[in-house]
Amino acid sequence: EIATLVKKYHGSLSGEHGDGRLRGEFIKQMVGDKNYELLRQIKYTWDPENIFNPNKIVDTPSMNSMLRYEPGQQVPEIKTIFHFPQQTMLQHAEQCNGSGDCRKTQLSGGTMCPSYMATRDEKDTTRARANILREFLTHSHKENRFDHKEIYEVLDLCLACKGCKSECPSNVDMAKLKMEFLQHYYDANGVPLRANMIGNYSKLSALAAIAPNVYNAMINNSFTGGMIRKFAGFAAKRSLPGLHSITLRKWFDEKWPAEKQGATGNKKVYLFCDEFTNYNDTTIGIKAVKLLHRLGYDVQMVEHPESARAYMSKGLLRKAREYAEDNVRIFSSVINENVPLLGVEPSAILSFRDEYPDLVREHLRTSAKSLAKHVYLIDEFLASEADKGHITAAQFTSDKQHIKLHGHCQQKALSSALHSKKMLSLPLNYSVEVIPSGCCGMAGSFGYEKEHYDLSMQIGEMVLFPAVRNAATGTIIAAPGTSCRHQVKDGTGVKALHPVEILYNSLV
Repeated sequence: EIATLVKKYHGSLSGEHGDGRLRGEFIKQMVGDKNYELLRQIKYTWDPENIFNPNKIVDTPSMNSMLRYEPGQQVPEIKTIFHFPQQTMLQHAEQCNGSGDCRKTQLSGGTMCPSYMATRDEKDTTRARANILREFLTHSHKENRFDHKEIYEVLDLCLACKGCKSECPSNVDMAKLKMEFLQHYYDANGVPLRANMIGNYSKLSALAAIAPNVYNAMINNSFTGGMIRKFAGFAAKRSLPGLHSITLRKWFDEKWPAEKQGATGNKKVYLFCDEFTNYNDTTIGIKAVKLLHRLGYDVQMVEHPESARAYMSKGLLRKAREYAEDNVRIFSSVINENVPLLGVEPSAILSFRDEYPDLVREHLRTSAKSLAKHVYLIDEFLASEADKGHITAAQFTSDKQHIKLHGHCQQKALSSALHSKKMLSLPLNYSVEVIPSGCCGMAGSFGYEKEHYDLSMQIGEMVLFPAVRNAATGTIIAAPGTSCRHQVKDGTGVKALHPVEILYNSLV
């Protein structure tokens, strides 16, 4: 009836996305028999076997056939660990409308989807991952609908970069979906040794930190280091992160009180001692404390557990939830609109804003959401304080320096790399150029894993590595993410610095 009415008033039934299957049956009525037959001739002249997009535009079945949902169809109830606000996990996967914005190249800009940019295989798009989840979660006959190797294989190359959460027009959070899937898949098939090792990164680092020099010697020795890589399932060509001689927490508790000089400012801030900064990037944490102190802030640190980023990245959500809930309880009592929580490592501190509110159980959800409003990446905080006039260029050098900045994926998705740029631009004659890179390719543990190493380096070679190699002599490479800095080092031999290090070094 609508098609007839549209035709009567010389209109067109088609909308933004054309006809396809939904309106294909009405094309003949719209264009007339003669023109419709010409369309059919064109189709079968070029595609006599009817291989390409069969039954679209011509010879299209009625719009009420091939429906995804039939009247009275039972929708499965799937219990999940993550909370999906106002929807279920299946409905979140259903948000994908198939528009294919995830089929981008590195020339398109943005982060989504790094694996597709490298492979150009539809299987590696966010759309394909949403489709396979939708298919099996809807039609699986298993009690555990996640227990399908086909889902695992399609989700395997998702780097959990979070690009889709901000760049997909439907905001499909594939990283969240992958984490949820992995937990249930492991429930049916067991947790692999490597996933357990990576998830327990903080615990293993604490053991190694008892004798950091011995550990560093072992990973840097070709024989013992090779054995460690082989046992863990890491790529032979990948360097392993070393440990600092002292943890950040030990330095803060034992050495910082004696090193402090000058009056402490009135504004109190808490620093989140994430597991990566605590064990590997201690120097960055130390400089963050000293920088904040020199700029007039009273830096506090409390006892708290790890961020659980490693557990989340490997889908060990029940364990991650324990740490998330502990962190929410601890920090909710000391953090408010006047006392912020700051973090150095984007993937760790941004967990408070991203995963925690949906990971904690219902009784803590309100607290987690309230806490999230006062949690900042240190780059965000310093840029904001500069906007308020609390930090000025006079506090920094007037020397000239050019900086190339690579933003962290989760920073780009949940915040902005422009905060880092603004922070690094505080010294009067510092010029900052943002590298138009997507994901660096490391993505936490992804680039360490032997089967992912080549793809990881291929992703790095698309934009990031050439930009670093082509930088003029004397240019500083900045990268807030620990994984990103490691990837730059392995891919180019250049040591990238955290923006905190650069700003601290520019103090007068």
